[in-house]
Amino acid sequence: MFYKKLVRPILFTLFKNDAEQTHAASIAALRIAGTRLVRQILSSLTAVENPRQVFGIRFPNPVGVAAGFDKHAEALAGVEALGFGFAEVGTVTPLPQLGNPRPRLFRLAEDEAIINRMGFNNEGKEAIAERLRTRPRISIPLGVNIGKGKDTTLEDAARDYQALVETFYPLADYLTINASSPNTKDLRRLQEKKRLESLLRAVGETVRACARNTSPKPILLKIAPDLSEPELDDIFEVAERSVQGLIIANTTIARPETLRSKHRAETGGLSGKPLRERARALIAYAHRKLPSMPLIGAGGIACPDDALHMFDAGASLIQIYTGLIYEGPLLAYRINKILKGNHA
Repeated sequence: MFYKKLVRPILFTLFKNDAEQTHAASIAALRIAGTRLVRQILSSLTAVENPRQVFGIRFPNPVGVAAGFDKHAEALAGVEALGFGFAEVGTVTPLPQLGNPRPRLFRLAEDEAIINRMGFNNEGKEAIAERLRTRPRISIPLGVNIGKGKDTTLEDAARDYQALVETFYPLADYLTINASSPNTKDLRRLQEKKRLESLLRAVGETVRACARNTSPKPILLKIAPDLSEPELDDIFEVAERSVQGLIIANTTIARPETLRSKHRAETGGLSGKPLRERARALIAYAHRKLPSMPLIGAGGIACPDDALHMFDAGASLIQIYTGLIYEGPLLAYRINKILKGNHA
């Protein structure tokens, strides 16, 4: 309540015309939260032990922070201090990218939503890999979300993903293939059945080479929420034999008629409350089609009830991002307290 009544209005007012500045301030605060003393204090207050074993990895609790929040892996110790059970950084591309022109991030406060058209802005694989090598030690699993470069053709996309797997395989607990962002031209075409088969076959070859004689680390696929059932069925058929889990879902290009914000017509991917029902329905559909496939539910989770419904639909784990913006930094802790009490 303190966050929503006092902190959020101040942040939204101070950075009224540039939501990216609010995000930068949040990452700066998380870096402070990750310093040794502050981290110890926060962790003693927010840690909730509610473990899950999913695709061979032990998660201390099932609530993670989604890719895009700590894009450059700058504040992982702070993320852990807030009570998250895992973190996913990125999306990372082979070379540094500036992303799309600003403004490219918009708050739809009336709708508890965000529209972004960031365009995979990141420092590139070498800089982010070096940061991961030298980061403070954390005890929660780490995922790295990877994507093709803006100027890489679809025909050459597999090479980008293979290079990224080679770089991050030793540094991550799992890797997520992002072929579903709406903000890189033609990226979503990689979800087409033949292209996806080819991409995941190439990634699988690289994973096996990296693993050598050990058990391969999990590869996850993050999919778009704007797919038809036949398109989903094609993806599920490929995924069942090629990946160890699905993240459902990325941001949507749909614009529900209920949106009220003046920013509702901005291009880009919509996240937050308006995506909640669609993401939950997709998890339920995927769980029916692939009952043994681990699923990570993402989209519109802003309170413990949202999380409980996502688990009821078939999710093994969940990720949050936009909910943090509107509900505050203790959202993971609040969700975990309820989940533990309900034995979800």
